[in-house]
Amino acid sequence: MALTGIQILKMLPKKNCGECAIPTCLAFAMKVAAGQSEIGECPYVSDEVKEQIGEASAPPIRTIKIGSADAPFTMGGETCLYRHEKRFENQTGLGVLVTTEMADADVDGRVERFNSLRYDRVGVEMKADLIAVKDTKSDEASFVALTKKVLEGAKDAKLILISDSAAHLTAAAEACGDRKPLLYGATLDNASEMAGAAKETGCALAVKGANLDNTVEITEKLLGEGLKDLAIDTGARTIRASLEDNIVARKAAVTKKFKPLGFPTVNFPCEMTDDPLMESMIASVLIAKYAGIIILSDLQGDTLFPLFLERLNIFTDPQRPMVVEEDIYPVNGPDENSPVIITCNFSLTYFIVSGEVESSKVPTWLLIKDTEGLSVLTAWAAGKFGADMIAQFMKKSGIADKVKHRDLIIPGYLASMKGELEEELPDWTILIGPREAGHLPAFLKEWKPAN
Repeated sequence: MALTGIQILKMLPKKNCGECAIPTCLAFAMKVAAGQSEIGECPYVSDEVKEQIGEASAPPIRTIKIGSADAPFTMGGETCLYRHEKRFENQTGLGVLVTTEMADADVDGRVERFNSLRYDRVGVEMKADLIAVKDTKSDEASFVALTKKVLEGAKDAKLILISDSAAHLTAAAEACGDRKPLLYGATLDNASEMAGAAKETGCALAVKGANLDNTVEITEKLLGEGLKDLAIDTGARTIRASLEDNIVARKAAVTKKFKPLGFPTVNFPCEMTDDPLMESMIASVLIAKYAGIIILSDLQGDTLFPLFLERLNIFTDPQRPMVVEEDIYPVNGPDENSPVIITCNFSLTYFIVSGEVESSKVPTWLLIKDTEGLSVLTAWAAGKFGADMIAQFMKKSGIADKVKHRDLIIPGYLASMKGELEEELPDWTILIGPREAGHLPAFLKEWKPAN
């Protein structure tokens, strides 16, 4: 049962030191109770209190980390059924399957695509997260060799090791060093051996169920063995069964606090169909409905990119606008004679404006001012895109060192600000750009520096 802020406050040292970046212990306790801060951020709280509060305030879906401590993949940590209720916490992990029976060229191709299929959007790198290594030969030597090959070829990949043998999993996990993999998978028959492997290697363990009830039996047995970091595969291998099991597990954990199902799920669309398009469609459904990890048979840009976009949109906090970082963005390779334009950091505005500038082929400096994710007119009306703020940003950005001229192009909707900006930036000539981004290419092509 979750603790209240007052209950948490009673366990704190009450120093009001502010070292947690929150001025008072009461405010900190309230944030911990609301799930907005971690109890570990207090430098003076005891380990016993950390454990007590951590267990009491833990989300209904346990948070699991895979990989190295400095760059882990995090799954679970979910607290709600619907995104609009609060937000979804940790993105569904997308991975690709390689097996010990695959030819070297097939493995190399999948690893190469894992490394190369990466896209930048809203300042976020969209990429696959995991590679699942499967011991299809039931041979420890080939399994460990393939694991090492993947580790060497994909430096930032998080691994899932799949084998029916606890000994094989232990050997492969030891080869991973501090890049802790997820071990898969524990059944009723081998639960004790798998639990031993997980404890010995310090890795999280995935359950390999035959159905939902069987999955509950296995997780209860593993919980009895003292394991806490678990993931679950209910054994569903059709889109309907996978969707239903994911929903039942999430509802049971969130609404009923049913701990045996309070773990992130692992789904295998790669085992549900031989059609890459159908596989991608299944993955899209499971991203929307609670999959913690999705394993694909291969990675291809035309089917992977839509999954990245879906994942990005679903796991964006609906209460916070998507933004890009305040900075100077060079478009088309600008130099000291290139035009300078400025706009807000609302992501939609950024992508529309940068896209039009890019299509114009005119080398341009694009200045993005932090407006807390508000659009141009909204930010201006809210006092977050005023002349004084723009002038301050211009001075600290260093744009004056990048260009010889002193022309600043502002959005057409801010035409009324021209006089104020000229007062704030007396060395600059303020030019009023078009109101619509679609007119930017023609405007930029006709631009000539005034000074």
